[in-house]
Amino acid sequence: MTTVTRAYVSRLAGLTVFDPNGDRVGKVRDVVVALRVDTAAPRVLGLVVEVVARRRIFVPMGRVTAIESGAVMLASGTLNLKRFEQRAGETLVLGELLDRTVHIKESDRPAHVVDAGMEQIRTGDWVLSRLAVQEPGRLGRRGQLHQLSWDEVDGLALPQSGQGTETLLATYRELNAADLAHALQELPAKRRHEVAEALDDERLADVLGELPEADQVVILATLEERRAADVLEAMDPDDAADVLAEFSNVDRNRLLELMEPDEAEPVRQLLKYSEDTAGGMMTSEPVILSPDATVAEALARVREPELTPSLASQVYVCRPPSATPTGRYLGLAHIQRLLREPPSSLVSGILDDLEPLRPEAPLAEVTRYFATYNLVAAPVVDDKGRLVGAVSVDDVLDHLLPDDWRERARRG
Repeated sequence: MTTVTRAYVSRLAGLTVFDPNGDRVGKVRDVVVALRVDTAAPRVLGLVVEVVARRRIFVPMGRVTAIESGAVMLASGTLNLKRFEQRAGETLVLGELLDRTVHIKESDRPAHVVDAGMEQIRTGDWVLSRLAVQEPGRLGRRGQLHQLSWDEVDGLALPQSGQGTETLLATYRELNAADLAHALQELPAKRRHEVAEALDDERLADVLGELPEADQVVILATLEERRAADVLEAMDPDDAADVLAEFSNVDRNRLLELMEPDEAEPVRQLLKYSEDTAGGMMTSEPVILSPDATVAEALARVREPELTPSLASQVYVCRPPSATPTGRYLGLAHIQRLLREPPSSLVSGILDDLEPLRPEAPLAEVTRYFATYNLVAAPVVDDKGRLVGAVSVDDVLDHLLPDDWRERARRG
């Protein structure tokens, strides 16, 4: 691999960091710079590196021995594993600088920053010397892209007003929902809300499901009510019910009224149960099949990409209607059993007749049930013999762990 002395920050994001022994340390998540009062290029102070348990630490640029294609190499020595805390005078390039609106000095035309180039100078220090800026486009086309030196633009010493989100979202595009949720928590509050506004409903719904409920409430409360209702519709009903339970009765009812009736009804049903019972933990949208469904149909259903692995682990067979609350619950079939049967076989012929959970079953009973039968999901049936939902193991863990477990994990 060839060591480089110049690199664009957006290409550094996500690179793996290695110690001198070749052991993986973590991944680059941002670059920290110190802006200056004049036109001199900002000095690069170091990297924000995500290590185990999603803890973000600061690695000084003096520890970086090489930036190679696909990797960052560190010098020997002990890393400070204290959680990164941004100090006064420090700027995060990805989190705060990209998408900032600037003016090109030569033409006095507005543009926004889409990338920043850093290079190593003779002293061995790194500076942010180059900027890639793009002018506004017309009629849906992209504007002209310029590669400029730091002193050829104005506006970067100003507060972050006018900062967009397009480039930052592009940087986050490949992150899964849990990692993006973690990244959002690291952003300043104003920037976090801007990114939330820019995400589409489905993506924001997935991310909210990975955030502590207090953060979910704050983000939803900053959205326009109609948009907040749309995001709630895109969430899993159990997640939507959990976050709505944190709102006042007035706000909760208003949001439910703004949701589509067929999306709001499952959430209303879940809100009837105490949160520490099987009914309060379950989702009302497991995979439900009729008695005449074949194994081939069942396998096709569990391949649906929006299903979590736990919900895709088994299917539930019920008499019509097939939406919860269903007709009479008949039993469940595990995916391992489905894979061993001829595709034309009826699922109703290979059912497991485990006694289902009741909606009022407390957390302790639900936990014992999972441990006893080695399950990752379990059916919940009411006193009329109807399937009303399914509890998955991730829901159980959410309730067993401390309320602030996500925050503790973020802090390491």
